[in-house]
Amino acid sequence: MQAFQVVEHGPPSSLQCNSVPDLKPGPGQVHVGIRAAGINFPDVLVVSGKYQILPPRPFTPGKDFSGVVLGVGEGVSRVAAGDRVLCHVENGGFAEQAVVAEHQVFKMPEGLSFASAAAMGLVYQTAYLALIDRGHLKPGESVLVGGAAGGIGLATVQLAKGLGATVLAAVRNEEEAELVRQSGADHVIDLTQPNMRESLRAQVHAVTGGKGVDVVIDPLGDEFFAAAIRALAWCGRLVVIGFAAGGIPTLKVNYLLVKNIAVTGLQWSDYRDRTPQRIDDVQSAIFDLWQSGAVKPHVMKEFPFKELPVALELIEQGKVRGKAVIVMDR
Repeated sequence: MQAFQVVEHGPPSSLQCNSVPDLKPGPGQVHVGIRAAGINFPDVLVVSGKYQILPPRPFTPGKDFSGVVLGVGEGVSRVAAGDRVLCHVENGGFAEQAVVAEHQVFKMPEGLSFASAAAMGLVYQTAYLALIDRGHLKPGESVLVGGAAGGIGLATVQLAKGLGATVLAAVRNEEEAELVRQSGADHVIDLTQPNMRESLRAQVHAVTGGKGVDVVIDPLGDEFFAAAIRALAWCGRLVVIGFAAGGIPTLKVNYLLVKNIAVTGLQWSDYRDRTPQRIDDVQSAIFDLWQSGAVKPHVMKEFPFKELPVALELIEQGKVRGKAVIVMDR
């Protein structure tokens, strides 16, 4: 089979597409023929060697994919050969086949395409856990989403709206604004206005009656974090999920005391590895929201398998709106 491998860390162009032996499932494992794989910003960090979890080289990156079960190992009862599945893994998705643990495999609903399923992996799981488990979102509250036109951002907009929130989507241009409106955003926040610390708070207060926002989901870091803290309502909550804008911010904690606010973080893979039952419940909820029409994965482009480095470069440059996926030639 063919697999992209990190032999030496570097830019996306350093990936090598190699022939590797076919796989076989062991006890408790599922053998999947991959049909589509999601591409995420953390994949760029993995390839470059800047991610917090890096396996020995050579290895195949890729954190979520969809496909068809080719076979199962001893003791597996969750799925059977022929089932259409979505899989969450630490690495291994950028290949024609993968072997994964049984608890990392989820049957896909009827009517969900492989490309759409691959776009519903890591980003929707991250968004849901950030909103509910870390942000403690309640129906009727308001949510400010940073980087709202990106993969996690757009997933957060859709999920928050589906969960009954008022959604404020922070974007950089009118193209992004139109996309977040189509995904259900109630208000658009312009991140390009001068003096973000003041302009963001002013825009948030203008659409919340001066109250501020109840929950902030922050995949950006840098100056967005400091501005969003100032836009929080009394007893508001900010969830840190990444630093796509580059800078890792700091915080004077007296501000937490003065406004009774909370700042927390989310590392999704810890939930995947430590609480698989919670991941089951979350995936079921996401599939339910897809069936209700609240979740509509936006796949900007489907790339052929061999063009994975090109797609990763677009992710690295911040040029992907929603999700990009790679699809296998079948």
